[in-house]
Amino acid sequence: MIRSTSLWQRLHQASLTIGVALSTALASGAAWAVNDLPGGPAVNQLNLHPAASKIAEQQAWLHWFMLIVCTVIFLAVFGVMFYSILKHRKSLGHKPANFHESVAVEIAWTIVPFIIVIAMGAMATRTVVAMKDTSNADLTIKATGYQWQWGYDYLKGEGEGIAFLSALDASHRVMSDQGKPAGDDYLLKVDNPMVVPVNQKVRIVTTANDVIHAWMVPSLGVKQDAIPGFVRDTWFRAEKTGDFYGQCAELCGKEHAYMPIHVKVVTQAEYTKWVDGKKKEMQAKADDPSKVWELPALVARGEKVYNANCAACHKADGKGAGPIKALDGSAIVLNDAAQQIQILLNGAANGAMPAWKQLSDTEIAAVVTYTKNSWTNKTGKVIQPAEIVAARK
Repeated sequence: MIRSTSLWQRLHQASLTIGVALSTALASGAAWAVNDLPGGPAVNQLNLHPAASKIAEQQAWLHWFMLIVCTVIFLAVFGVMFYSILKHRKSLGHKPANFHESVAVEIAWTIVPFIIVIAMGAMATRTVVAMKDTSNADLTIKATGYQWQWGYDYLKGEGEGIAFLSALDASHRVMSDQGKPAGDDYLLKVDNPMVVPVNQKVRIVTTANDVIHAWMVPSLGVKQDAIPGFVRDTWFRAEKTGDFYGQCAELCGKEHAYMPIHVKVVTQAEYTKWVDGKKKEMQAKADDPSKVWELPALVARGEKVYNANCAACHKADGKGAGPIKALDGSAIVLNDAAQQIQILLNGAANGAMPAWKQLSDTEIAAVVTYTKNSWTNKTGKVIQPAEIVAARK
């Protein structure tokens, strides 16, 4: 009897604990409440994202067409099967038929599925062919996948020559680390969205710097793998302005979930204004690799580069996490500038440490100098951009 009472008390305490946890979760739900994001995704979304291009509309139509055809076939086949089982069972006095073959049945279940498959294929062929027609584009943009961000180079059309990196907004990474998601665009906000004009054919050329990535924006009907050493392409024509989001759709490493895509579609006038502003911004940031920097200025520049690109793995305090090596107190950082530069340019550990050659010479020199003079690393060493230029050769 004592044992039963003790067990009952433990079960009662466990139920109270679960009840409190559920109540707390429900109470905190209001703080986590989000709304549908214009252009998708939506809260509890079960269907495809709202289409913002003709290709996306055709994909949605095909989705429903194929689903209905498959559902009808499923119901017909299993309906006949269960009807036959129930109405011709032994308990009702039915006896099994004794036959070996039926030419009519053989022809029917060969011809009918063939016709269905051909019809479904014919419906899909028009869309698939259109998806691969990247000719006569108004704007060509190269999207390069990096661990773990996207690089955009405007290769042809208005804005030619513009290039920038697009990474997850730092505030969203902090929210993820703290387990406190907030906002309708949680883990979708980036620091530099890709901007394109409405009603213009945009060709996207994809490739990757390290591992396989995939550039996907569901509302625009595009998904294309980005493979190191290969060039693939796709295209879209957005038919309305707005913000459309996607993510890397190929498992590319531990930061895979933090590699969003933001396509901002604007009017032609707004796009022209953005192009002018972006080119002026790039000119202002252009650095002379032969410039000789003072230590304080280079450390300040390097801190910004580190926080934007390195802190996600190596942490803001340089201590690293798990298999990620610490930079604070690292023998390489303290003593071997040449090896540190080569690691930044070419990566290391079979891609676990990605290459950062897409950064400018000044940015790499700045971040190397920053790591050598931060935390407990007080070496006083300065790495100039000219040293990075020489290391690239």
